[in-house]
Amino acid sequence: MARGRARRSGEYGEFWPGYVDVLSTLLLVVTFLLSIFMLAQYFATEEASGKDNALRRLTRQIVELTSLLSLEKGKAKAAEDELATLQATLASLRDESTKMSGLAIGGDDKLKAANSKIVSLSTELDENKRLSAEAQARVDLLNQQLAALRRQIAALNDALEASERKDREAQTTIKDLGSRLNSALARQVQELQRYRSDFFGRLRDLLRDRRDIRVVGDRFVFQSEVLFPSGQAQMTPEGLAAMDQLAAAIVDLDRQIPKEIDWALQVDGHTDARPINSREFPSNWELSTSRAISVVRYLISRGVPAKRLVAAGYGEFQPLEAGGGDETLRRNRRIELKLTNR
Repeated sequence: MARGRARRSGEYGEFWPGYVDVLSTLLLVVTFLLSIFMLAQYFATEEASGKDNALRRLTRQIVELTSLLSLEKGKAKAAEDELATLQATLASLRDESTKMSGLAIGGDDKLKAANSKIVSLSTELDENKRLSAEAQARVDLLNQQLAALRRQIAALNDALEASERKDREAQTTIKDLGSRLNSALARQVQELQRYRSDFFGRLRDLLRDRRDIRVVGDRFVFQSEVLFPSGQAQMTPEGLAAMDQLAAAIVDLDRQIPKEIDWALQVDGHTDARPINSREFPSNWELSTSRAISVVRYLISRGVPAKRLVAAGYGEFQPLEAGGGDETLRRNRRIELKLTNR
């Protein structure tokens, strides 16, 4: 009895539960959504950083232009003050010239000197007027540049706010999509579990008299001797009969499962630990894979859609039981069928 319990524990303990595959799929989807979210965050951060740098650069330019504007305004004010002084001096000299014109002939030298000074001051006054006009032009240009920079800053602020708004909307959309996807996957998993239970129940009824065909966890296990001669991948008549029953159940299942559920029947080939080295099968990899492919091809010939079948070979590397006894080796030589979603 202890040996029987140990054997049953070996039968069931080495299998991967079906719902773990479903949880793995959900984990991959969630990981994918998180990757999209992280990418969106990264690009939004980069865009905001670029706009912040541009904003700081424009702010520095505004400070520099403001300083230049203050300097130019100071120069313009000084030029205006000097101009006013020169104008007052010129007026005074003109008054003096007018007064001196009525003096005696002996005052001609003074008059000439005054006129010369008037001419000099007039020239200087014109030069100051020109400099004042240039200063005013530069002040106007600086004011225009300052206004343009302020418009650019306002545009950058608007773009930054729009980017932040889009980022918030994208985060909300991602959360909503993740929630909807999780709900859809959960519904599909529940429906597939129900169909899997019905399918396995029907197979149990069809194959209940076969001791060499077992249900272990979420898999049907066919001993290789039922389907194949030793060291070969061509099925026996007995194996073909068992596959006929299986094909009929799968075809009926395909009609019942809704089209939106992407399901598949995985056919796994396993060998024992004894190596094979024939011309047709150089190793147990080739033998296990060829046997799985033979089962898949026969099921397709009996009407099972090819897109619903998956063939895989595992050689001797996933035994049900450890050991080298004949019974252990026999149990490890097997074909497993598992209904799963893609």
